[in-house]
Amino acid sequence: MAKIKPSKGAPYARIMGVGGYRPTRVVPNEVILERIDSSDEWIRSRSGIVTRHWASDEETVTAMSVEAAGKAIADAGLAPEQIGGVIVSTVSHFRQTPAVATEIADKIGAGKPAAFDISAGCAGFGYGLTLAKGMVVEGSAEYVLVIGVERLSDLTDLEDRATAFLFGDGAGAVVVGPAKEPAIGPTVWGSEGDKSETIKQTVPWNEYGIGDVAKLPLDQRGDLKFPAITQEGQAVFRWAVFEMAKVAQQALDAAGITADELDVFIPHQANMRIIDSMVKTLKLPEHVTVARDVETTGNTSAASIPLAMERLLATGKAESGDTALVIGFGAGLVYAATVVTLP
Repeated sequence: MAKIKPSKGAPYARIMGVGGYRPTRVVPNEVILERIDSSDEWIRSRSGIVTRHWASDEETVTAMSVEAAGKAIADAGLAPEQIGGVIVSTVSHFRQTPAVATEIADKIGAGKPAAFDISAGCAGFGYGLTLAKGMVVEGSAEYVLVIGVERLSDLTDLEDRATAFLFGDGAGAVVVGPAKEPAIGPTVWGSEGDKSETIKQTVPWNEYGIGDVAKLPLDQRGDLKFPAITQEGQAVFRWAVFEMAKVAQQALDAAGITADELDVFIPHQANMRIIDSMVKTLKLPEHVTVARDVETTGNTSAASIPLAMERLLATGKAESGDTALVIGFGAGLVYAATVVTLP
């Protein structure tokens, strides 16, 4: 029987660089209140969100990703042609095929890397990071670009009082490459499909715009609204606070890191109350820097963790070499947590 030659990759992997892109338009709560019966105080107390960024027509999923990717590659000290893999996590690229990753790879000048999209909602960055780590260690690529990007303003029902204020747009990216010592810990990930109805798209694409009604302007389609993201807020809140704190602790344990040894906590930027509750449940010491990017960026799903990471490093609130716990969780319900060394 023929023997297959074993793979030869790096012993370990690390995050080498990070980049982010936020659309130029800043949308305050006052704009949201034009369509829902609420108040700025209610939105802030409910979510901690004050402003969010919404993309223009020109700030497409591809365009935002290219900007974030360029910054991450430069931050890693690499040239685009050195990128051997491009992984894009998004739920707001409306073309089923081809993968937007292939277009992004071409536009950044990466040559002919492996390129594919994944759909893991707000946990997408963690899923992509884990896949990239595997590619580097397995040896199928030396450097892998991981992008989380969303235009959730396209999937927001501005008349839904429960969700209209939550979502924002943006792109975050990291470059994963070889390391001589562990810098990305074991991933604790999974799914709870029995709860998949708690966060979902309101109308499947194949049921939207059927027949002559698809030819009408959006404001003339009556009850047939454009697909949007909806969620059962209280159920999601309870799950995130109680179950995800357990997952976060499991990720610390898997990495052999205690809360006292942690420098930074970067949870998915879903809601300020969820973040504060997780900090309390995990009993994180006061010296741990906690990302609270949700206040001015909103919930950007797969983009939220790399965007928050980029901002912490850019503002000096976190430093290169810091040990950070990252955890994403969302639609599915899916989750992924790991401990990383910041680039």
